[in-house]
Amino acid sequence: MKIAVIGAGGVGGYFGGKLAQAGHDVTFVARGRHLDALRSAGLRIESGLGNVTVERAHATNAIADVGPVDVTMFCVKLWDVESTAPQLKPLVANGGVVIPFQNGVESHDILRDALGDDRVLGGVAYIAATIREPGVIAHTGTMARLTVGAFEPKLQPRAEGFAAACKAAGFDCEVAADIGAALWKKYVFLAAMAGCTSLTRSPVGVIRSDPDIRATMEAAMREIVDLARARGVELGGDFVAKQLHFLDSLPEAMRSSMLNDLMAGNRLEAPWLSGGVARMAREAGVAAPVNATIYAALKPFVAGVPKPN
Repeated sequence: MKIAVIGAGGVGGYFGGKLAQAGHDVTFVARGRHLDALRSAGLRIESGLGNVTVERAHATNAIADVGPVDVTMFCVKLWDVESTAPQLKPLVANGGVVIPFQNGVESHDILRDALGDDRVLGGVAYIAATIREPGVIAHTGTMARLTVGAFEPKLQPRAEGFAAACKAAGFDCEVAADIGAALWKKYVFLAAMAGCTSLTRSPVGVIRSDPDIRATMEAAMREIVDLARARGVELGGDFVAKQLHFLDSLPEAMRSSMLNDLMAGNRLEAPWLSGGVARMAREAGVAAPVNATIYAALKPFVAGVPKPN
């Protein structure tokens, strides 16, 4: 299978690396020193599930150089989705599909507007991974799985084909019957966890063990469940309780990618996570004061913090 990975960070680097190791023709689109390292030394994945080295990683900084592919794994940060989406047209020229693996619930709509409904699947990534150093992806814990699905029934075989390739490459990939609901299920947990870890500058262990912070995260999740319901997605009465149980199962040192960005002084995805909840809640006439407050507290850092010379 010919695959393009747009954004070779934690998600794209890990899953793209596993697919490349399995023999698929994978091209990574990356930037800066990470791109230089991929070209010169290949890609290395450090993981408790087993280390991976892709010695001859195909990498470029130009999407236009990739050409038509079967599947594009779209793994850029949320602020790059709208500007990058039109650039993907040459990649789907021969009938290929794009699968976005962003943290929010709006990327697929942007892509479908730019590329057409018959060129976009839905995707959800479950992994804690980051670029440890140029060319090296560090995977925390053992959670590493994808969920994919089709918004258009005729594209379901494409989702199933990609999932089969992932499973053959050694990681789990589920095909969701309702990919829209799957996106919201992740968004409930991810937006709340990213917001709370970033707000407190603390890992998961602190969030779940402090009763006040835990209650804040639970309240944030309940607001997002209410928002999902207002948008026609019903997640079930026990959904938040299940997410709290999931929180308790995670490595205590696990940190959200947004906390990693915050601590590094980088730009934040907060406008599409807690901020996105607050914005969509206002549009839907739903109350979301906890998410709105988290976003307000993070706003001074959204553009990143200039590093000292």
